Amino acid sequence: MSTSFLPIFDAAADSRGALVDTFGRVHRSLRISVTDRCNIRCFYCMPAGDITFLPRQELLTFEEIARVAGVLSGAGIHDIRLTGGEPLVRRDLDRLIAMLAEIDTVRDLAMTTNGILLPQFAQRLRDAGLKRLNISLDTLNEETFRRISRREGIQRVIDGIDAAIAVGFEQVRLNALAIRDLTENEIESLVEFAASRSLTMRFIEYMPLDADRQWSAGQVLTGSAILERLQQRFGRIRPIAPPQASQPARDFELVDLPRDASGNHPQVGLICPVSQPFCGACDRIRLTAEGTIRNCLFSTHEWDLRPLLRGGATDADLVRRVADAVTAKEAGHLISRPGFQSPERAMYRIGG
Repeated sequence: MSTSFLPIFDAAADSRGALVDTFGRVHRSLRISVTDRCNIRCFYCMPAGDITFLPRQELLTFEEIARVAGVLSGAGIHDIRLTGGEPLVRRDLDRLIAMLAEIDTVRDLAMTTNGILLPQFAQRLRDAGLKRLNISLDTLNEETFRRISRREGIQRVIDGIDAAIAVGFEQVRLNALAIRDLTENEIESLVEFAASRSLTMRFIEYMPLDADRQWSAGQVLTGSAILERLQQRFGRIRPIAPPQASQPARDFELVDLPRDASGNHPQVGLICPVSQPFCGACDRIRLTAEGTIRNCLFSTHEWDLRPLLRGGATDADLVRRVADAVTAKEAGHLISRPGFQSPERAMYRIGG
């Protein structure tokens, strides 16, 4: 197995009920999918044809989600990110955010979104207690946007980005999926767009999570290829030490570009799950919209919490079920390596 998967053991972990797997990885981050629905149809996430979404009664209620988050916060989960589908199509999402923000031990509350509905909801989200946003921006070109999302609306995404900046979130980052022969010629313009708004642009390698099963390794624009393009265009690039080992992105600053009003050079992040897996430091688990725990984005197994939540289970029962999932976590996902098996669920059914 690749040495990229060697675990990083957190010697500071103790016996207070922390969720620690058999490789010594301490789990502190929970990604919560609130819906499998979305207002666009990106090919790397959703199928092209008709989709049967989960009926509402199968989705966890806000109260059930908040209970899971509260219980797991007592077992060391301190960082929460809301995902989908597109989370903003879930009605009254700001009410859930307010419930999660009230959990004293939650130190970070973030969300990933396509940005289209942010002009309508950004202020409500900020007021409810959401701290950070990641907004998907794969392209600045309307034709490419249509090819990716099978819908129109790049200007709506840009308007959403500007709305998020205007209401003053603690941090706004932009995420672009890097796909060879589709988005690679926009790498530089996306960086310039982000820099013009003093935002970090992050590029994510294309992963095999598309519903149509059309992914191939040849479509992956690797982090090293992106870095080479950036150096050719922008000059010197200096790595930035990550604030914590579990951060999936490798961040860099473009030191030959002018500093912004805060005195910082433009920054770029690279997330390389295919070419440089970061499984050894992973501290994340996922809760799907219908209440199953996944211990890895590429897991082929799930642990169902919904029967427990709706069947009178105790908080200790919930923690035990999640601990079972964490204990079963593999060393790494093996994308594009012998033995890799794609999950049955596409990205929109898992949660980003």
